[in-house]
Amino acid sequence: MRGRVLSLSVVCGALLTSACGFTPMYGETGIGSNLSRIAVSAPDNRLGYRLREQLEDAFGWNGSAAPLYRLTTEVQQSRRPLGRRIDDTASRYELTVHAAWTLTPTAGGEPIKGEQTTVTTYAAADQPYAAIAAQQDGENRAAADLARLIRLDMMRALAGR
Repeated sequence: MRGRVLSLSVVCGALLTSACGFTPMYGETGIGSNLSRIAVSAPDNRLGYRLREQLEDAFGWNGSAAPLYRLTTEVQQSRRPLGRRIDDTASRYELTVHAAWTLTPTAGGEPIKGEQTTVTTYAAADQPYAAIAAQQDGENRAAADLARLIRLDMMRALAGR
């Protein structure tokens, strides 16, 4: 008897969901299907490469299909020392990364523009390799955060069209 009630509940829930006009965001007919057809270009440096990689992963880039949009990003970063040790060297750094992006339909039309900024911090190490690894980790985290913010902006913009 419990199995029948549970089955009936699942069927009723599916019927109610299908009747309300619900469209999954990541389904084949939702916004997500357009995101996988966005070609990304970024600056030719380490941070630009990481941002492009993160964006393509976030969009689920489908290289086999012709792109519907082209996303161009411009990235600027600045680093500021935080805290001072007794020898007057920084104990931490604040990395601010600003990205300006433009999403242009390949078929022509009005481009969508936006800007995002993220701030990450990382520890300053005494060993040279550890200092480089810490800075690269901060850049990786900033690229991942920017990719998330840009993706959300674009989903909002594409949903309004």
